[in-house]
Amino acid sequence: MSLGSFFSKQFVDVIDWTDESGVLALRYPIADREIQHGGQLTVREGQAAVFMTEGQLADKFGPGQHTLDTSTLPVLSALEHWDKGFQAPFKSDVYFFSLRQQIDRKWGTTQPITLRDKDFGTLRVRAFGRYAFTIGDVETFWRTLVGNLERFTVDDVEPQLRAVVATALASHLGQGEIAFLDMAANQQALSDALKAAVAPAFTALGLNLTSFNVESLSLPEEVQAAIDKASSIRALGDLDKYAKFQAADSIAAAAANPCGVAGIGASAAAGMAIGQAMGVGGMGGGAPQEDAFALIGKLHGLLTAGAITQAEFDAKKAALLAKIG
Repeated sequence: MSLGSFFSKQFVDVIDWTDESGVLALRYPIADREIQHGGQLTVREGQAAVFMTEGQLADKFGPGQHTLDTSTLPVLSALEHWDKGFQAPFKSDVYFFSLRQQIDRKWGTTQPITLRDKDFGTLRVRAFGRYAFTIGDVETFWRTLVGNLERFTVDDVEPQLRAVVATALASHLGQGEIAFLDMAANQQALSDALKAAVAPAFTALGLNLTSFNVESLSLPEEVQAAIDKASSIRALGDLDKYAKFQAADSIAAAAANPCGVAGIGASAAAGMAIGQAMGVGGMGGGAPQEDAFALIGKLHGLLTAGAITQAEFDAKKAALLAKIG
């Protein structure tokens, strides 16, 4: 509608709105003009139109072309005390609402969520994903979010929706009922559970949460690195393979850092200690007892550092003591 046509008409006889990207609600620009009795209202697919008077929602219209008179505006007629023969122009606010699905909206944790994990203890988790929504209840949406605004957009509501998601996410994950590795392995199940947790907060705003997906679930880099190394060690299966893995890992790190060759020493020493312990069976019967005790000491150091388990330490200690007994 051009500016010239806006002021050239005394009465509004045609009311319609073409959807604008990202606009959820719009008050039709009637200004101080009156709506012509018998005028035409056009509501397109994916829209709803609502007449309002003195802060009250009156008649709601779905898709189609509607003639505006007392028969099609029964609530407004009752509120305004119009008789059945009423044909004069009238004033009313008209709001259009877009009922189309708002897709590809992003959510994420601005701060890591602290949770108690069954496997790893206390963890700080970040999560990111996408969601989609529609207006589900026009009246609730208007009362809780739009009010007297002339235009209300997705950008206006999105900060509140992200806060809703973050709160529900923290509450759900904070219960610690599902281990992190299980959550990461089945993100669809996690997405479904989180959607159920988030949806009621959307409903309270007059919105329907139509989809909710978790696309990324991550730990701090140092925690992830520790988990990766522990997984590698478990995959190797025994201490002999671990010794080789540790030595190879140290050599690769030193090769990437020319100044770090000296750093091979500590890891290589650990590998040698385990290798020596594994090879104790080849020691002659007269091997000095202090050699066995020294190896036990090295193995205990690895136990303390978390490189071997208590069971592995006990087994190797027993083997060494048996050789010198």
